[in-house]
Amino acid sequence: MAKIIDRLLLFVYSLAILVAGCVGLAAVFEWVPVSRSESVLHAAYAYMPAKYGWMAFFAVLVLISIRFFYISVRTGSGSGAPSIDQRTEVGDIRISMETVENLSLKAATRVRGVKDLKARVRVSNAGLEIVIRTLVDGEYPIPPMTEEIQNQVKNHIEEMTGIPVAEVSVFVANIAPSQITFKSRVE
Repeated sequence: MAKIIDRLLLFVYSLAILVAGCVGLAAVFEWVPVSRSESVLHAAYAYMPAKYGWMAFFAVLVLISIRFFYISVRTGSGSGAPSIDQRTEVGDIRISMETVENLSLKAATRVRGVKDLKARVRVSNAGLEIVIRTLVDGEYPIPPMTEEIQNQVKNHIEEMTGIPVAEVSVFVANIAPSQITFKSRVE
C-alpha cells in the first residue's frame, strides 16, 4: 500500500514540477507579459484566499519533497535481497529466496528423468508457492515423475527451512534433446 501511495505522490510531485518548470520558462522567455506576472504575484501577496491556496500548494510540495528525501536516504533492512523472515525465541532467522530456490532445485534433481530445472518461489499467506520449470528426458512417464518432483520439493523445503509449502507447481517445458546422434544413410 505504501508503494502505491508513493507512486501517486511521485506522479503529483512530477506534475507540479512540470507545471512550475513551464511557468518558469514562460516567464524567462517573456511569453507571459510582465504586467500579468506582477498581478499574479500581487494577488499571492495581498489577496488572502489566493495566499492560502499558494501556502497549501507549497506546503504539500515541501511535504512530498521531505517524503522522497527520506525514501532516498533511508537504510534498508539488511542486504536488500528478498528473504523470508522468521522469529524464534532465540532471535530472528532470515532465509533468502535464492536459498529456497536452490533447495527446490536440489530436491527436484533427485528425481529420475529430470534434465534442466529452474525454480521460482513466492510467499503467500498459506506458505511458499514454488514453480518448477523442467525439461524431461522422455524415458519416464511424466505424471508420476511430476508428482514425485512435487513431493520431493515440498518435503525437502519443509524439512530444511521449517517453512510450510502451500503449493508446488511443475511445468514440463519440453523433452530434452537426446545425446545419441543418428547418422543418415547415404546411398
